[in-house]
Amino acid sequence: MHHLPTEDTYLHKGLRKKLVEELRNLGIIDEGVLSAINTVPRHFFLDSALERYAYENRAFPIAAGQTISHPFTVALQTQVLDIKPFEKVLEVGTGSGYQAAVLAMLKAKVFSIERQQELFKQMNRFDYIKNLTNIKRFYGDGFEGLPSYAPFDKVIVTAAAPYVPEKLIQQLKVGGIMVIPVGDEEQHMKRIVKTDTGYTEDVIGKAYFVPMLSGKQKH
Repeated sequence: MHHLPTEDTYLHKGLRKKLVEELRNLGIIDEGVLSAINTVPRHFFLDSALERYAYENRAFPIAAGQTISHPFTVALQTQVLDIKPFEKVLEVGTGSGYQAAVLAMLKAKVFSIERQQELFKQMNRFDYIKNLTNIKRFYGDGFEGLPSYAPFDKVIVTAAAPYVPEKLIQQLKVGGIMVIPVGDEEQHMKRIVKTDTGYTEDVIGKAYFVPMLSGKQKH
């Protein structure tokens, strides 16, 4: 990120409204999710060179070879989680911080892990995220989760895992929901519900994410 925009104009607000209508037409029906997307200034999360494209339903590159997801993907993953106020949500892959901000607008308590030190440090200088007091950020390995803060009501993974990480299941409450893209060449978005004896899963649709890697990355 070279330079982040900080002004939210009528033009931006109008473009967000248009994006919300587009998401509604694509099948996003959760009004809370649509309202959150209408509220969070997505252009704040992108380099100012990309500002005019910020409200198109597209993914964009950010630092450290990562991406900011399509607004539809963010809306879909959030809708699948069925967030209630004050639920504890573990997010694996902070990335740009946009998904965490959308969850924060739904009054979730967000615990977000980022393995890329460069991205983690960038967030330390990002006032919009720092002002969202219901987001706690951690530099660490997403496969490990955050055992000391568990159990979580919900878990969201924003990178494609080669398999469903066992430790993330362990850190989910019984009845809790995880949304996670799984696969290598072909990825599927899965909705996982923890049960007393394990978990159930169903496929929401195809997914296109950067791979989820283990360990921490220093640049």
